[in-house]
Amino acid sequence: MRLCGFIVLTLAVLATARPKAGPNQKCKSGPVDLIFLIDSSRSVRPHEFETMRKFMIDILATLDIGLNATRVGVVQYSSQVRSEFSLKTHSKLDAMVKGINEIIPLAQGTMTGLAIKYVMNAAFIAEEGDRPKVPNVVVIVTDGRPQDRVAEVAAEAREKGIEIYAVGVARADMTSLRAMASPPFEDHVFLVESFDLIHQFGLQFQDKLCGMDLCLESDHGCEHICESSPGSYHCLCLPGYTLNDDGKTCAAIDLCTEGKHDCEQICVSSPGSFTCDCNKGYKLNDDKKTCSMIDYCSFGNHSCDHECVSVLNGYHCRCNEGYRLLEDGKTCQAIDLCAEGKHDCEQICISAPGVFTCDCNKGFKLNKDKKTCTNMDLCNTVEHGCEHQCVSTPGSYYCICPEGQLLQDDGKSCGTCKSANIDLVLLIDGSKSVRPQNFELVKKFVNQVVDSLDVSAHGTRVGLVQYSSRVRTEFPLNMYHTADEIKAAVMKVEYMEKGTMTGLALKHMVENSFSEAEGARPASRNIPRIGLVFTDGRSQDDITEFGKKAKEAGITMYAVGVGKAVEDELREIASEPVEKHFYYTTDFTAISTIAENLKLNVCPEESQGEIEVKDPCACESLVEFQQATMSSLEQLTQKLAGMTARLEQLENQLLSRK
Repeated sequence: MRLCGFIVLTLAVLATARPKAGPNQKCKSGPVDLIFLIDSSRSVRPHEFETMRKFMIDILATLDIGLNATRVGVVQYSSQVRSEFSLKTHSKLDAMVKGINEIIPLAQGTMTGLAIKYVMNAAFIAEEGDRPKVPNVVVIVTDGRPQDRVAEVAAEAREKGIEIYAVGVARADMTSLRAMASPPFEDHVFLVESFDLIHQFGLQFQDKLCGMDLCLESDHGCEHICESSPGSYHCLCLPGYTLNDDGKTCAAIDLCTEGKHDCEQICVSSPGSFTCDCNKGYKLNDDKKTCSMIDYCSFGNHSCDHECVSVLNGYHCRCNEGYRLLEDGKTCQAIDLCAEGKHDCEQICISAPGVFTCDCNKGFKLNKDKKTCTNMDLCNTVEHGCEHQCVSTPGSYYCICPEGQLLQDDGKSCGTCKSANIDLVLLIDGSKSVRPQNFELVKKFVNQVVDSLDVSAHGTRVGLVQYSSRVRTEFPLNMYHTADEIKAAVMKVEYMEKGTMTGLALKHMVENSFSEAEGARPASRNIPRIGLVFTDGRSQDDITEFGKKAKEAGITMYAVGVGKAVEDELREIASEPVEKHFYYTTDFTAISTIAENLKLNVCPEESQGEIEVKDPCACESLVEFQQATMSSLEQLTQKLAGMTARLEQLENQLLSRK
């Protein structure tokens, strides 16, 4: 006879009725080889495990235990499997109870598939007491989701004739239970709400095995659940219901009506439970109890020009200070005090929404009253800083240089060539992918770049940094003052031969190489700072942060790549426009061509990458053009000043006539 049936949360009748045993009799259930496979994972709490012990002991108390009757084994599992006693270990109930009480939980993971495989291959075998032609039954009790695969191994066990009952408690996964159990599932799969119900299920199981089931064999009249007891029965209700005085029908427990809730606004009742809701215009918070007013502005469909203000069941638009809301209720219009004549500026009124400021025409300055204006000659009134000559214009000035010299980028100093003075730091890749012979070509490339520069203590300064898995300053900006010294030092650089940490090298350059301590000239002098990165492969760290910081620090970045260099990384390093600061070639033998075209210290018309480049300081035509332009500007300035004086005279005449 096969052992079957358990009672789940609804305590429905699942086992066939058997003849009722006498008061001192055991049930004659027939020979069965029964294995309890119990989950002792860490999620099973100590008091819950004690309930499982009692569940097994209660079941055993109803069975006819013996070597020729029912044999019982117990296996516990978590991340491992341990047999507590086999089918042949005990032939008496007392010994089994003692063995169950001595079980120590494993308290690890939940390897249910491993446990089923163990029972199939190591528990139901002749050496462990399994009998031929006797039903093999496994009762699996678990509270969790298996951490391994169970469907395949359970199917194999069922094919070998093992009947599997899957009892899930609390957190158990119904899909996994169905994958383990024998069909039909309604007779072999049970999901109970708590470990306490397992104990109650054990008592019911005793009744099914030993007595007539009056719930099954009589018209009990229970509305929800009929629970048998020896020779009798009583009715129970599902959770959330209470038994009426008639002892059979059930009434829903309305916690909302009884005031047993903590909803802030609306309580929605369900049998034995409740949910909270909110009034119109409010939404339920994450705590599922309190309510917050709905922010209609957050929906993004308000179309307010400036600011959206949420109100109950809607929203309205509001304008920033200095604006007025138009009739459409959404668009804001700036209040232009200048256009409306609500100002007292003598010459120019500059409007901002709701306010204004005064300014003066070119060639005039604003007086201390911030309203009236006075004519000015800036060359005579300010520290213009012009190295050679200051030329005043109405409200401004500009500097000019003597014949044969050019105005530098600072707009004040003069020099023979506009880009003659730079601070240049070269970052060269010394990773193992470069290889020694190619590293020598890299050093020659560096020296070709140096040959194109006007190197001196007061002209161009050059620093060199090598990087691989670490960064090393070969020489800072202030170490050498001639091209020959730099080139000799470059040829002595030793190859590092490790990784490619380009991001680390950029960080070193930004934080150290362009510091005044390492020879960079003060930023106030406006000496251009240029960084040139040479690499032959993909960076092993992030370049984004310090590639960006280098450009934010005012460093003009050039990127030169060879071979397996990543174009996207080179473009990310290079300054705008990228095409003028980014170079690439497929092999090291071609980098000399890049060096020829990479002109960092030339006059403007020679810095566009032409193959044939003149002497960097041979810019006579540009000097002549500048001098001619300055002369014309000076004449035009004088004419404008005369016209301004004449206009003032006419305005005064008009005012006197009024």
